[in-house]
Amino acid sequence: MQASVVSLLVIAMLAANVPFMTNRIALVKKVAHKAFAWRFLEWVVLYGLVGLLARFLESRQMPVQHQETAFYVATLALFAVFAFQGFVIRFWWRKRGI
Repeated sequence: MQASVVSLLVIAMLAANVPFMTNRIALVKKVAHKAFAWRFLEWVVLYGLVGLLARFLESRQMPVQHQETAFYVATLALFAVFAFQGFVIRFWWRKRGI
């Protein structure tokens, strides 16, 4: 695999887990308890940013290919799979009272 593909996958894995690993809203404002809606919104925004990065990397190597809806559904599902580890750690393996 090319280095840009590997780095994109690593960045996508990290970006998918960031909303679940920190109590900062948009990695800026620290809050005592961040609601799930904020986490989900951050996750969707990060999906879009990773998509823009992927499009930029593709445009540097070749002409950008037109994508249909199925492509975006598949990449969203892959991003959700990447986020599963952070979700499990945040909501299923945490101790009560934290």
